[in-house]
Amino acid sequence: MELSGNRACLCLVVGLVLSSLVMMGAQAGDFFQDVDLTWGDQRAKISQGGQLLTLSLDKYSGSGFQSKDEYLFGRIDMQLMLVPGNSAGTVTTYYLSSQGPMHDEIDFEFLGNLSGNPYIVHTNVFTQGKGNREQQFYLWFDPTKAFHTYSILWNPQRILFLVDNVPIREFDNKESIGVPFPNKQAMRIYSSLWNADDWATMGGRVKTDWTQAPFTASYRNFNANACAWSAGKSSCGSMTTTSSTTSGGDTWQTQALDTNGRQRLEWVQKNFMIYNYCTDLKRFPQGPPPECKN
Repeated sequence: MELSGNRACLCLVVGLVLSSLVMMGAQAGDFFQDVDLTWGDQRAKISQGGQLLTLSLDKYSGSGFQSKDEYLFGRIDMQLMLVPGNSAGTVTTYYLSSQGPMHDEIDFEFLGNLSGNPYIVHTNVFTQGKGNREQQFYLWFDPTKAFHTYSILWNPQRILFLVDNVPIREFDNKESIGVPFPNKQAMRIYSSLWNADDWATMGGRVKTDWTQAPFTASYRNFNANACAWSAGKSSCGSMTTTSSTTSGGDTWQTQALDTNGRQRLEWVQKNFMIYNYCTDLKRFPQGPPPECKN
Protein backbone atom coordinates (compact mmCIF):
# COMPACT_ATOMS: atom_id res chain seq x y z
CA MET A 1 0.00 0.00 0.00
CA GLU A 2 1.39 3.41 -0.96
CA LEU A 3 1.65 6.02 1.80
CA SER A 4 0.05 9.41 1.25
CA GLY A 5 2.40 12.39 1.13
CA ASN A 6 1.55 13.46 4.70
CA ARG A 7 1.95 9.97 6.14
CA ALA A 8 5.23 9.45 4.27
CA CYS A 9 6.53 12.76 5.61
CA LEU A 10 5.44 11.84 9.15
CA CYS A 11 7.21 8.50 8.93
CA LEU A 12 10.39 10.22 7.79
CA VAL A 13 10.25 12.76 10.61
CA VAL A 14 9.70 10.00 13.17
CA GLY A 15 12.68 8.18 11.68
CA LEU A 16 14.84 11.29 11.99
CA VAL A 17 13.87 11.70 15.66
CA LEU A 18 14.65 8.06 16.41
CA SER A 19 18.02 8.39 14.67
CA SER A 20 18.78 11.41 16.83
CA LEU A 21 17.89 9.54 20.03
CA VAL A 22 20.05 6.57 19.05
CA MET A 23 23.02 8.78 18.23
CA MET A 24 22.62 10.86 21.40
CA GLY A 25 23.23 7.64 23.33
CA ALA A 26 26.54 7.00 21.58
CA GLN A 27 29.42 5.73 23.68
CA ALA A 28 31.55 8.53 25.12
CA GLY A 29 35.23 8.79 24.25
CA ASP A 30 38.00 10.24 26.42
CA PHE A 31 39.43 13.42 24.95
CA PHE A 32 42.50 13.20 27.19
CA GLN A 33 43.39 9.93 25.48
CA ASP A 34 42.11 10.68 21.98
CA VAL A 35 43.19 14.23 21.03
CA ASP A 36 45.86 16.88 21.44
CA LEU A 37 44.98 20.54 22.02
CA THR A 38 47.11 22.19 19.34
CA TRP A 39 46.55 25.94 19.48
CA GLY A 40 44.71 28.73 21.25
CA ASP A 41 46.37 28.41 24.69
CA GLN A 42 43.65 28.14 27.35
CA ARG A 43 40.85 28.71 24.82
CA ALA A 44 40.77 24.95 24.19
CA LYS A 45 39.78 22.99 27.29
CA ILE A 46 39.00 19.40 28.25
CA SER A 47 36.80 18.88 31.30
CA GLN A 48 34.39 16.47 32.99
CA GLY A 49 37.03 13.75 33.20
CA GLY A 50 37.75 13.83 29.48
CA GLN A 51 34.09 13.73 28.42
CA LEU A 52 33.72 17.35 27.28
CA LEU A 53 35.91 19.53 25.07
CA THR A 54 35.27 23.23 24.40
CA LEU A 55 36.86 25.57 21.87
CA SER A 56 36.63 29.33 22.30
CA LEU A 57 37.26 32.33 20.08
CA ASP A 58 37.96 35.90 21.12
CA LYS A 59 39.33 38.87 19.20
CA TYR A 60 42.88 37.72 19.83
CA SER A 61 42.73 34.06 18.82
CA GLY A 62 40.66 31.00 18.09
CA SER A 63 41.57 27.46 19.14
CA GLY A 64 41.79 23.91 17.87
CA PHE A 65 42.66 20.27 18.42
CA GLN A 66 43.63 17.18 16.44
CA SER A 67 43.39 13.44 16.94
CA LYS A 68 46.40 11.60 18.27
CA ASP A 69 45.91 8.88 15.66
CA GLU A 70 45.85 8.93 11.88
CA TYR A 71 43.34 6.82 9.97
CA LEU A 72 43.00 5.29 6.55
CA PHE A 73 39.25 4.61 6.25
CA GLY A 74 36.73 4.53 9.05
CA ARG A 75 33.62 5.99 10.58
CA ILE A 76 34.18 9.09 12.71
CA ASP A 77 31.39 10.33 14.99
CA MET A 78 31.45 13.52 17.04
CA GLN A 79 28.69 15.31 18.93
CA LEU A 80 28.83 19.10 18.64
CA MET A 81 26.84 21.98 20.07
CA LEU A 82 27.62 25.05 18.01
CA VAL A 83 28.19 28.67 19.02
CA PRO A 84 24.83 30.12 20.15
CA GLY A 85 23.36 33.57 19.57
CA ASN A 86 25.03 35.96 17.15
CA SER A 87 27.72 33.70 15.68
CA ALA A 88 28.18 35.73 12.47
CA GLY A 89 31.74 35.64 11.16
CA THR A 90 32.71 32.51 13.09
CA VAL A 91 33.52 29.12 11.58
CA THR A 92 33.57 25.85 13.50
CA THR A 93 35.39 23.10 11.61
CA TYR A 94 35.49 19.32 11.97
CA TYR A 95 37.34 17.42 9.26
CA LEU A 96 39.78 14.75 8.21
CA SER A 97 42.99 15.79 6.47
CA SER A 98 46.41 14.53 5.43
CA GLN A 99 49.38 16.86 5.01
CA GLY A 100 51.24 18.50 2.13
CA PRO A 101 50.32 20.25 -1.12
CA MET A 102 48.73 17.07 -2.53
CA HIS A 103 46.70 16.42 0.61
CA ASP A 104 43.32 14.72 0.88
CA GLU A 105 40.58 16.23 3.04
CA ILE A 106 36.95 15.54 4.02
CA ASP A 107 35.27 18.62 5.49
CA PHE A 108 32.45 19.66 7.74
CA GLU A 109 32.45 23.43 8.32
CA PHE A 110 29.71 25.27 10.21
CA LEU A 111 29.29 28.89 9.17
CA GLY A 112 27.85 31.13 11.86
CA ASN A 113 25.08 33.64 11.32
CA LEU A 114 23.13 36.48 12.92
CA SER A 115 20.81 35.54 15.76
CA GLY A 116 17.67 33.94 14.42
CA ASN A 117 19.21 32.98 11.09
CA PRO A 118 20.26 29.39 10.36
CA TYR A 119 23.75 27.99 10.40
CA ILE A 120 25.13 26.83 7.04
CA VAL A 121 26.75 23.39 6.95
CA HIS A 122 29.53 23.55 4.37
CA THR A 123 30.97 20.25 3.06
CA ASN A 124 33.87 19.61 0.71
CA VAL A 125 36.08 16.77 -0.50
CA PHE A 126 39.72 17.34 -1.48
CA THR A 127 41.72 14.78 -3.43
CA GLN A 128 45.41 15.25 -4.27
CA GLY A 129 45.27 18.88 -3.22
CA LYS A 130 42.18 19.80 -5.22
CA GLY A 131 38.84 20.65 -3.64
CA ASN A 132 36.14 22.79 -5.26
CA ARG A 133 33.48 20.18 -4.51
CA GLU A 134 31.31 22.22 -2.16
CA GLN A 135 27.80 21.36 -1.10
CA GLN A 136 26.01 23.46 1.52
CA PHE A 137 22.96 22.78 3.66
CA TYR A 138 20.68 24.22 6.29
CA LEU A 139 19.75 21.91 9.17
CA TRP A 140 16.27 20.79 10.24
CA PHE A 141 16.98 21.76 13.87
CA ASP A 142 18.80 24.46 15.85
CA PRO A 143 22.38 23.14 16.29
CA THR A 144 23.06 25.54 19.18
CA LYS A 145 20.39 24.22 21.57
CA ALA A 146 21.64 20.67 22.07
CA PHE A 147 24.34 18.23 21.01
CA HIS A 148 23.93 16.53 17.63
CA THR A 149 26.08 13.85 16.01
CA TYR A 150 28.06 14.65 12.87
CA SER A 151 29.65 11.66 11.15
CA ILE A 152 32.04 10.95 8.31
CA LEU A 153 31.90 7.42 6.91
CA TRP A 154 34.87 6.79 4.63
CA ASN A 155 35.42 3.42 3.00
CA PRO A 156 37.06 2.38 -0.28
CA GLN A 157 33.80 2.75 -2.21
CA ARG A 158 32.37 6.05 -0.95
CA ILE A 159 32.27 8.88 1.54
CA LEU A 160 29.06 9.62 3.43
CA PHE A 161 28.38 12.77 5.45
CA LEU A 162 25.74 12.13 8.13
CA VAL A 163 23.92 14.28 10.69
CA ASP A 164 22.28 12.32 13.51
CA ASN A 165 22.80 9.25 11.30
CA VAL A 166 20.87 10.88 8.44
CA PRO A 167 22.92 11.05 5.22
CA ILE A 168 23.19 14.52 3.72
CA ARG A 169 25.87 13.86 1.09
CA GLU A 170 27.45 10.96 -0.75
CA PHE A 171 30.73 11.08 -2.70
CA ASP A 172 31.34 7.86 -4.61
CA ASN A 173 34.66 6.41 -5.74
CA LYS A 174 34.75 7.07 -9.49
CA GLU A 175 38.40 6.35 -10.17
CA SER A 176 37.19 4.19 -13.06
CA ILE A 177 36.38 7.41 -14.97
CA GLY A 178 39.49 9.27 -13.86
CA VAL A 179 38.19 11.04 -10.73
CA PRO A 180 40.72 10.84 -7.87
CA PHE A 181 39.45 9.36 -4.61
CA PRO A 182 41.08 9.71 -1.18
CA ASN A 183 42.32 6.18 -0.54
CA LYS A 184 46.10 6.35 -0.20
CA GLN A 185 46.86 9.00 2.43
CA ALA A 186 46.15 8.54 6.12
CA MET A 187 44.32 11.47 7.73
CA ARG A 188 43.96 12.95 11.18
CA ILE A 189 40.82 14.49 12.62
CA TYR A 190 41.07 18.24 13.10
CA SER A 191 38.69 20.75 14.61
CA SER A 192 38.90 24.48 15.15
CA LEU A 193 36.91 27.60 15.95
CA TRP A 194 38.17 30.71 14.21
CA ASN A 195 37.26 34.11 12.81
CA ALA A 196 36.45 34.17 9.09
CA ASP A 197 34.35 37.30 8.84
CA ASP A 198 35.94 38.18 5.50
CA TRP A 199 33.80 35.46 3.88
CA ALA A 200 31.84 33.24 6.28
CA THR A 201 28.56 35.13 6.72
CA MET A 202 26.76 36.57 3.70
CA GLY A 203 29.97 36.62 1.70
CA GLY A 204 31.75 38.70 4.33
CA ARG A 205 29.16 41.47 4.47
CA VAL A 206 28.35 40.67 8.12
CA LYS A 207 31.31 40.96 10.47
CA THR A 208 32.03 39.35 13.82
CA ASP A 209 30.51 41.24 16.76
CA TRP A 210 33.33 41.06 19.29
CA THR A 211 31.07 42.38 22.06
CA GLN A 212 29.57 38.86 22.02
CA ALA A 213 32.95 37.16 22.62
CA PRO A 214 34.08 34.72 23.76
CA PHE A 215 32.34 32.41 21.32
CA THR A 216 32.30 28.76 22.40
CA ALA A 217 31.59 25.45 20.64
CA SER A 218 31.30 22.20 22.62
CA TYR A 219 32.23 18.61 21.75
CA ARG A 220 31.53 15.24 23.32
CA ASN A 221 31.18 11.51 22.52
CA PHE A 222 34.01 11.28 20.03
CA ASN A 223 34.22 7.82 18.48
CA ALA A 224 36.57 6.59 15.77
CA ASN A 225 35.56 3.16 14.49
CA ALA A 226 38.40 3.30 12.04
CA CYS A 227 41.63 1.82 10.70
CA ALA A 228 44.46 3.43 12.65
CA TRP A 229 47.58 4.03 10.57
CA SER A 230 51.04 3.65 12.07
CA ALA A 231 54.47 3.07 10.55
CA GLY A 232 52.95 2.57 7.12
CA LYS A 233 50.54 -0.12 8.27
CA SER A 234 46.79 -0.19 8.86
CA SER A 235 45.20 -1.79 11.90
CA CYS A 236 42.60 -3.23 9.48
CA GLY A 237 45.09 -4.92 7.17
CA SER A 238 44.41 -4.62 3.46
CA MET A 239 41.23 -2.93 2.23
CA THR A 240 40.65 -2.64 -1.50
CA THR A 241 38.36 -0.54 -3.65
CA THR A 242 36.80 -3.73 -4.98
CA SER A 243 35.38 -4.89 -1.64
CA SER A 244 31.79 -6.03 -1.89
CA THR A 245 29.10 -3.46 -1.17
CA THR A 246 26.14 -4.32 1.00
CA SER A 247 23.21 -2.56 2.64
CA GLY A 248 23.27 0.16 5.28
CA GLY A 249 22.92 -2.18 8.25
CA ASP A 250 26.35 -3.75 7.79
CA THR A 251 29.74 -2.53 8.98
CA TRP A 252 31.23 0.73 7.74
CA GLN A 253 33.90 -1.08 5.68
CA THR A 254 31.35 -1.97 3.01
CA GLN A 255 28.42 0.23 3.97
CA ALA A 256 26.24 1.78 1.28
CA LEU A 257 22.89 3.51 1.40
CA ASP A 258 19.92 1.16 1.53
CA THR A 259 16.48 2.23 0.30
CA ASN A 260 15.65 4.04 3.53
CA GLY A 261 19.00 5.83 3.53
CA ARG A 262 18.56 6.85 -0.09
CA GLN A 263 15.12 8.29 0.70
CA ARG A 264 16.54 10.29 3.61
CA LEU A 265 19.38 11.61 1.46
CA GLU A 266 16.94 12.72 -1.22
CA TRP A 267 14.73 14.38 1.41
CA VAL A 268 17.63 16.37 2.84
CA GLN A 269 18.94 17.41 -0.56
CA LYS A 270 15.49 18.43 -1.78
CA ASN A 271 14.55 20.46 1.31
CA PHE A 272 17.79 21.68 2.88
CA MET A 273 20.54 21.87 0.24
CA ILE A 274 21.31 25.49 -0.63
CA TYR A 275 24.38 25.07 -2.87
CA ASN A 276 25.64 22.24 -5.06
CA TYR A 277 28.75 22.70 -7.19
CA CYS A 278 27.40 20.08 -9.58
CA THR A 279 24.60 22.43 -10.68
CA ASP A 280 26.63 25.67 -10.76
CA LEU A 281 26.72 26.33 -14.49
CA LYS A 282 28.25 29.78 -14.04
CA ARG A 283 31.20 28.17 -12.36
CA PHE A 284 31.37 25.25 -14.80
CA PRO A 285 30.08 26.64 -18.14
CA GLN A 286 31.50 23.65 -20.02
CA GLY A 287 29.42 21.28 -17.93
CA PRO A 288 29.70 19.78 -14.44
CA PRO A 289 32.75 17.81 -13.29
CA PRO A 290 32.69 14.13 -14.25
CA GLU A 291 31.88 12.88 -10.74
CA CYS A 292 28.57 14.79 -10.92
CA LYS A 293 27.30 12.70 -13.81
CA ASN A 294 25.39 9.52 -13.04
